[in-house]
This record gives sequence, C-alpha cells and structure tokens, in this order.
Amino acid sequence: DPVFGGLIGSAIVMGVKRGVFANEAGLGSAPNVAAVADVEHPIAQGVVQAFSVFLDTFVICTCTALLILLSGFYTPGFEGDGIALTQNSLAAVVGEWGRVFISVALALFVFNSILYNYYLGENNLRFLVVENRKALIGYRVLVLVLIFWGSIENFQTVFAFADIAMTMLAFVNLVALAMLFKICMRVLKDYDDQCNAGIKTPVFDSSKFSDLDLDLKAWPPLPAAKAEEIKR
Repeated sequence: DPVFGGLIGSAIVMGVKRGVFANEAGLGSAPNVAAVADVEHPIAQGVVQAFSVFLDTFVICTCTALLILLSGFYTPGFEGDGIALTQNSLAAVVGEWGRVFISVALALFVFNSILYNYYLGENNLRFLVVENRKALIGYRVLVLVLIFWGSIENFQTVFAFADIAMTMLAFVNLVALAMLFKICMRVLKDYDDQCNAGIKTPVFDSSKFSDLDLDLKAWPPLPAAKAEEIKR
C-alpha cells in the first residue's frame, strides 16, 4: 500500500507540475489575454478559459500519452526527456518526418512562448512602475540573460528553476483569487440568474455592482431600456 500510494502521489505531483506549464491554470498569466476579450459578460469568458484547460490537459495531453503508449517505442526504464520520447514515438508511427515535425513545432512554440511571456511581463511592469525606462531596460536585460542561461543549462535544472518561479507566481495569484472569491460568486450568480431566466446571451450591468471598483470604460452601465428588456 505505501509503495502504491507513493507511485500515485508521484504521478499526481508530476502531472500537476507539467500541467501548469501546459494550461497555466492558477498562474494568473492567461487572464492577461482573457481580459482583452470583447464579451457581454465576464463569466462568458471564464467559461471559455475553463474549457481551454479541459481541452489542453484532458484532450491534447491524453492524446500525447496514448501516442507514446501505443507506438511500441516506450519501454519501462526509458532514459530521456519527454520531448525525445514523443519524437521517437511519433516517428515509430508515421515515419521519420514525425521527428522533424515535433522539432519544428517545438521551436515555434518556444519562440512564441518567449514573446508571449515577455510581452505580459513588460505590460505588468509598465503598470507598476509607470514607464520607468531604467526598470524596463533592466527587465529586458534579465530576460535575455535567462534565455541564454536556459539554452546552455541542462534540462532538469531549467525545469527545477521554472517550477520554483511558477510556484511563486501561483502563490501570489491564489491569494488574489481567495480575496476575490466573494465577488466572483456574485458575478457568477448574476450570470446564472440570467441563464435561468431564459436569456440566451447574459449581459453584465455594472450598475448592479456599484460598490465595486470597476472600470466603467470596459463595463459601462446598461441603458435603462436595455436593462428593462433583460429584466422582462
């Protein structure tokens, strides 16, 4: 029983750590992108974000695992990283071009991820320091140094560093989520009430939440006629 429990616990821990990289749930980075979505109600975008976690973690990752297990390449005790395992497994099924395909896809993914995370970091820094040029230059130098360090360091060390950084980020975000929990439940109730009333596309009316510090440019109060129409 202890051995079996240890195996299951280890699998869960590894799955959570790698899953965080895949879907970013709990980190607080994906909401930077979701926040610019043009939707009638914030919960509508929340549903899309939740579905993306399901699609990425349960569908795509499961397909990758099944490919590895069914390819016949994997053997217990395989020594190598997951990328090499996926490359060899796909090559065993579709031919040598599968290994090239994974390499090209990975290179594009890495490049896009660098740009994406740099963009989010600079936006957040601009918000905190309000166009402090020295801070921005320092941030850009730090990004370049980390990119160079990650390219020459071994795989396990890079992932260990990333795990620590992700844990710190998740801790800050989870504290914020706990503080916003009651507000989120109020907004969710408003969305559910409109759905239960038969409204096909619920609309967020900021006048119902006048006690909150909302951005009225993003969420303006509904015109009286529109609000009355929703009530009916």
